[in-house]
Amino acid sequence: MTLPKLPDAETRHKKLIYIKNNWQLYIFFALPAVLLTFIFKYVPMGGLAIAFEDYNNRLGIFGSEWIWFENFQRFLSSTEFPRLMANTLKLSVYGLLWGFFPPIILAILLSRVRRVGIRKKIQLLIYAPNFISVIVLAGMIIAFLSPVGPINAALGTQSNLMTDPNAFRPIYIISGIWQGAGWASIIYTAALSGVSGDLVDACNIDGASLLQQIRHVDLPALKPIMVIQFILSAGQIMNIGFEKALALQTDLNRAASEIIPTYVYRLGLEIGDYGYSTAVGLFNAVINVVLLLTVNAIVSKLNDGEGL
Repeated sequence: MTLPKLPDAETRHKKLIYIKNNWQLYIFFALPAVLLTFIFKYVPMGGLAIAFEDYNNRLGIFGSEWIWFENFQRFLSSTEFPRLMANTLKLSVYGLLWGFFPPIILAILLSRVRRVGIRKKIQLLIYAPNFISVIVLAGMIIAFLSPVGPINAALGTQSNLMTDPNAFRPIYIISGIWQGAGWASIIYTAALSGVSGDLVDACNIDGASLLQQIRHVDLPALKPIMVIQFILSAGQIMNIGFEKALALQTDLNRAASEIIPTYVYRLGLEIGDYGYSTAVGLFNAVINVVLLLTVNAIVSKLNDGEGL
């Protein structure tokens, strides 16, 4: 493999002179981005201090008593911890495994549609659900699955699946796939559009079947994107948004629908235990980072050192 040629000293010197002469332009474009990132990303991180405090609204961050890791010990030793971890991991891992391949399959199928007009109409249909808000989607699910909804009417039953803990995860994951698979297939469709037409023609001349073309042409082109997407998705295993789970949650399905984000929401906004809820959220974020680094290391070893 030929290594890229590094710029010589003269080229680097010219670039430095150019930057020095036009520093105002760089500040004009870079300063707003740096300020916004610092104000809205780094300054709020100071609030993580309350995870180590017995936080009191009246006393504030600087006046509350420091209790160090007591909030974390309280969460890890609570009776709810095993159930919350199990529910969060099951929902995330099942969602990753079930939802990883549909966008790839959609992209491969779309690449086989030769008529541009038909392909655009199909893309419009499968992209549209992505723009439905989470609350509207949850309302649709509840309406469709209600005892008097269209699904029960078609099946001739009157069961309420929203009250069944065993049905919560399939409902959550399948609805998520329906909503996001089309939009997620865009990146794979773009990768397949870069496949050389000569390569496809050569496969047709050699008499390769459709499955052989997919195996030897499409999948190798998609492999780098698949690796990156898998690493990013695996790194978000613990980072489930609370909105959809909370909207679909009922008292009867809470045994399966109560996950760490909804638990943090209830503790912080409903009960007002800000220190404890911040500790639980910080614990969740740390687990996310560890998972991302672990998955990246494993994939790098399995993929000839190519990771993120």
